[in-house]
Amino acid sequence: MKIYRNLTEFEPLENAVVTIGTFDGVHIGHQKILKKLVDCANEKNGESVLLTFFPHPRLIINPDDEDLRLINDIEEKTHRLALSGLDHLIITPFTRDFSNQSPEEYIRNVLVDKLGTKRIIIGYDHHFGKDRKGSIKNLTELAHIFDYEVLEIPKQDIDDVAVSSTRIREALIKGDIDTANKYLDYPFELTGTIVRGDQIGRTIGFPTANLHVHETHKLIPAYGIYAVEVEIYPHVPSIASGEYFEPQPTSVAKGMCYIGNRPTIDGMARKIEVNLLDFKDDLYSKTLRLRFKHFIRHDERFDSLEELQAQIKKDEDAIRAYFK
Repeated sequence: MKIYRNLTEFEPLENAVVTIGTFDGVHIGHQKILKKLVDCANEKNGESVLLTFFPHPRLIINPDDEDLRLINDIEEKTHRLALSGLDHLIITPFTRDFSNQSPEEYIRNVLVDKLGTKRIIIGYDHHFGKDRKGSIKNLTELAHIFDYEVLEIPKQDIDDVAVSSTRIREALIKGDIDTANKYLDYPFELTGTIVRGDQIGRTIGFPTANLHVHETHKLIPAYGIYAVEVEIYPHVPSIASGEYFEPQPTSVAKGMCYIGNRPTIDGMARKIEVNLLDFKDDLYSKTLRLRFKHFIRHDERFDSLEELQAQIKKDEDAIRAYFK
């Protein structure tokens, strides 16, 4: 898969088969659409193209919107899209100027002139252009003028995307990792850099690494304890233009993840802490990708550090048993 960090980097293709969207989560509903895109490109001897946006369009159109929560950060999403067999991924900045194009300007300037679109696979409810007035109706009406074909994604498939996204977010908010992972078709992930904490965990026999998640709009699961698989990288994976190469972790470990405000200790700011099982190396400044496998229990307050220590030991035993 080739990556482009701006539409200006992309040279129009002779036979581009295109779809457009945020594809947050790249879940089972999205995977169905991506398969349709890739299969169509193969059948028509063309090349599959996905145009997506970063930052998320909602953050530009409604900058005060604080409700947006993303299932994937951009690196996680890119990795998942690469697994689909996609030929070209364009991650272009979404700007006010871009959003202010009329539907016809958008079709001519972006789809035809920049991408070389011969077929566009799009949902019945897809909207684009100024005030989101463009629709599949505009695409169909202008198809004969600009010489492309419109293939509509069935309503059922679009509904599957919406239902999957909703169920994933609802499940994560409740800590229902099993349901979230079922709809994702892979373990939910959190990626961040290890920063120094107050090292209280060391005093009770469970040293933890404090995870700083860089994507401020990333959805964080419910407070509690989770069994996680952890990939360790020397630095934050970055998405560069060119041929996509999946970064390889230097180590992989199993661990216990805590999300909460530590009510037994201070009950203040939310923390994301990881205790790696049977792992001794220094993690400071490293990047960790946590793959959530199983929910153990919700966060709770204990009357003493001794009680907390005893419960964490039970949590560790439960996680070791889960991974056996």
